[in-house]
Amino acid sequence: MNDLEQIRQWIATHSLLWNIFKFISLAVIILVLIKFSRKQLKKNIPDTALRYKSQKGIEILGYILLITLSVVYFTGSIKDFTLLLGLVTAGMAFTLQELILSIAGSLYIFLVKVYKPGDRIEINGIKGDVIDVDSIYTTMMEIGQWVSSDNYSGRIVKLSNAFVFKGPIYNYSQDFPFIWDELNLPIRYGSDIEQAKSIIIKIAIDILSDYTSKSKAQWKEVVNKFYIEDAQVDPTLAITLNDNWIQFNLRYIVDFKKRRFTKHLLHDTIRNAIKQTNGSVQLASSTLELIKIPKLEIDVKGKNST
Repeated sequence: MNDLEQIRQWIATHSLLWNIFKFISLAVIILVLIKFSRKQLKKNIPDTALRYKSQKGIEILGYILLITLSVVYFTGSIKDFTLLLGLVTAGMAFTLQELILSIAGSLYIFLVKVYKPGDRIEINGIKGDVIDVDSIYTTMMEIGQWVSSDNYSGRIVKLSNAFVFKGPIYNYSQDFPFIWDELNLPIRYGSDIEQAKSIIIKIAIDILSDYTSKSKAQWKEVVNKFYIEDAQVDPTLAITLNDNWIQFNLRYIVDFKKRRFTKHLLHDTIRNAIKQTNGSVQLASSTLELIKIPKLEIDVKGKNST
């Protein structure tokens, strides 16, 4: 009877030692995986902030896993390590969700052809020309901000590719590398309106003829590809009457990179043409007309000192 009891004690003791050995082995494996993951993240993530967050996330996740393993391993509540592995995988997916979304975004960009280097886009409120797309980031040369119109600001912006899943993307050049623009001209009442219309339309047709002819062929392809109605790409003029002047609104199509220069050329050419009309067509400006000046009387009475 004593021999049987000794055998049982020996088995129980060695079983405990075996469990301790397995626990230490698993803990070492987890620590090695944490260290290996941190090194890989350091190599493959160029952005300092994202790299730091990812490394800290892996480290915290590893410690949580070690604590959980310590609590439940000897209680027998987790018999199958595959369940623990599933929890680790889910934790890593949650911790590295930004990185995973960025990689998925890069695949989406290349497969769906959302944009490519050379396109002008606006994403997450930032507008610029795409100069590079890698597995994590989209790099853009920024336009706008503190400079007017579509000029480069000089800043290079890196955006996570995850943003393609988080909001709209405006592409100025994909499929149809032209945009519609407009300018407004105030013409004084009493001007020769028909002459003014003729001047503006003629100048617009002459300056924009190249853009108009090229855009017509490409617009047909857009209409055939998408469910969209046919649009007018020739310059159009609309007139609005207001309290101060007759407003001429010229709408036209232009290359997406030539918007600012084209508007300058139209304004300058139209100004010179109106100047040559010798006053029959005049540009208007805001004026203030005084209808009546009130009469002002000052009565000054002197007093003699005594």
